[in-house]
Amino acid sequence: MKLNLRRIHIGTTSAIAALACCSGVLAGVTPLTTVRVANGLNSPLYVTYAPGDTSRVFIVEQVGRIRILDISVDPPVLSGTPFLDITARVRTGGERGLLGLAFHPDFATNGFFYVDYTSFSGSSGDTRVSQFHVPPATPNQADASSEMILLGVPQPQTNHNGGWISFGPDGFLYIATGDGGGANDQGAGHTPGTGNSQDITANLLGKMLRIDVNTDDFPADTTRNYGIPASNPFVGISGDDEIWSYGLRNHWRNAFDSATGDLYMADVGQGDWEEINFQPAASAGGENWGWRCREGANNFIFTGDCGVAGTPSETLLDPIYEFARGGSPFRCSITGGEVYRGCAMPDLNGAYFFADFCSNQIWSFTYNGMPPAVQDRTAELAPTGSSIRSISSFGLDAFGEIYICDLNDGEVFKIVPDGVASQCDPVPVTVGDDICMQKGPDQPCSNNDDCAGTVCGLKNRYISFTPPSATLAIRVQPLTLPDYPDFIGEAR
Repeated sequence: MKLNLRRIHIGTTSAIAALACCSGVLAGVTPLTTVRVANGLNSPLYVTYAPGDTSRVFIVEQVGRIRILDISVDPPVLSGTPFLDITARVRTGGERGLLGLAFHPDFATNGFFYVDYTSFSGSSGDTRVSQFHVPPATPNQADASSEMILLGVPQPQTNHNGGWISFGPDGFLYIATGDGGGANDQGAGHTPGTGNSQDITANLLGKMLRIDVNTDDFPADTTRNYGIPASNPFVGISGDDEIWSYGLRNHWRNAFDSATGDLYMADVGQGDWEEINFQPAASAGGENWGWRCREGANNFIFTGDCGVAGTPSETLLDPIYEFARGGSPFRCSITGGEVYRGCAMPDLNGAYFFADFCSNQIWSFTYNGMPPAVQDRTAELAPTGSSIRSISSFGLDAFGEIYICDLNDGEVFKIVPDGVASQCDPVPVTVGDDICMQKGPDQPCSNNDDCAGTVCGLKNRYISFTPPSATLAIRVQPLTLPDYPDFIGEAR
């Protein structure tokens, strides 16, 4: 299969230069800092929200629990009762554990959510993706007995499990799997000389999968409770139907841009390179991201199905950005982040944040199809003496604001403006017979009467009163497609 998709090759010199050149704060950009919003957690790995829920975020603990953080109060309050506790079913240690969480797009109606965790099946602990349900009577506590296993992936080793899951703008569930662990993607039990990541037949390791949780194409198989989207790239041809793209080592973490639908995938390297891959929203899938033929944009084990030895294959895509491992501070494992689409710092709209687990460095860039200019954010977000270490993940709340997980210290931080007013702060104005909240001139933030028509950036806050009242109270409401057609491409 030949894909006419190419990426920009960022070589050794340019990658290192990009890290070195942009260490200061850019002129005109909101200065940033972090505030700690939760502590006392057990190995937090992820922060996310349920669609339409602006008052809570959910924190994944590697040991097998999901915790609720109430962000409607200041400071936020961490609930003592877990939203879900499946510690008895989760095999932990190293890179294993409860690794992923995603809420159904219709969660407010059906109460379904999904987790990716390491089970006790298999000698090393196999990957399991399951559905759970939240009873309407207990919105802060899921029913742990409601588990329905969607699919399982055997794991030959204890590491490289992937584990990120998320619903895309298309409503399908995307599942990240690692290459099965060990060095050099040995592909134990599969085609010699190929490796798991390049093997697309009867092999779901080293892939991005895409499934439909609303259908069941395998009613006779109790271990496969999902459907195959008809538009998946290998449907009807050679290759596993679940595969969306392949050639990945251990992509940790990935993120959909909520405004564009583009997908960022940060893939952890083996010896020399850490990389970020980019899949545009218009992609039909089927991309080969290169591993183990390449590490980043550099040849690795270029044999077998990689094409003619020593020459690039047209099927292999280069990352949009890579950085060298090692150095000082020592870099060894990329942590993929999120694209900022919040309202607190509008000049950072579209900025992608990511980090390195070992060096505790944090960077950002805005990707426009050209080699990105990377800005070092470490001094702002994790200054010397800060407790932000071992950055395991980034996450979002319903407003598009970004959070950072500190694995070893059991803490979660939020990125906020430093010393300047948040652009989310509402300003009351009178429009006709309504009092509306607006971010700035000519931008009313309401969905009622005279206030209707314009949303302030990606801000989800609206206030209106008819007739005007001297007392203002904030009412929060999520964006909806019918009200705001300009955001049709936004994932919800």
